[in-house]
Amino acid sequence: MPTPDPGPRSLRAVASDATPSPDTLLERVARGDEKAFAALYDELAPAVLGLVRRVLRDPARSEEVAQEVFLQVWQKAQRFDASRGRARTWVLTLAHRRAVDAVRHDQAASDRDRRYDWTGPEHDQVVEEVTTRLEHEQVRRCLGSLTDLQREAVNLAYYRGYTYAEVASLLDANPATVKTRMRDGLIRLRDCLGVPA
Repeated sequence: MPTPDPGPRSLRAVASDATPSPDTLLERVARGDEKAFAALYDELAPAVLGLVRRVLRDPARSEEVAQEVFLQVWQKAQRFDASRGRARTWVLTLAHRRAVDAVRHDQAASDRDRRYDWTGPEHDQVVEEVTTRLEHEQVRRCLGSLTDLQREAVNLAYYRGYTYAEVASLLDANPATVKTRMRDGLIRLRDCLGVPA
């Protein structure tokens, strides 16, 4: 008797069985597995971005905060305790906290700007210009330490406002490759700039 055709539904079930769960991926990330991190990113990035965007409303700011969340996941994965919950819940909790912190930070900055007259006599424009130039020079130097694809992807996404799909199209690269290169590039930038984890 011939074996029945499994059909598309069964094939999806087989494919999903081959993909490790977020819990398994996060355990591997805690051990420094970059491929597991890329897979976890691909699995959870849409949910993280969606949650952050609901809190912040601003698409560009939401993408920035979502990237910060994944940097935090990479740095703090060893703190995940599977006995206390699922990896997806843990990552989404980090995302929600980071988004709320961003709202508070942005509101505090806005309040400060309204409260103080930054053009008054206490405002030292020369010091501000020198500081800004030094910061820009450090960012340029750190961007120079990235690979060409990392640098181009970060430049297009963060300085020119393109989405991942648009960056992939402009660079004629696979979107997954662009995401991975951007993630790696942001980690290298963070380390180069000495930004605390």
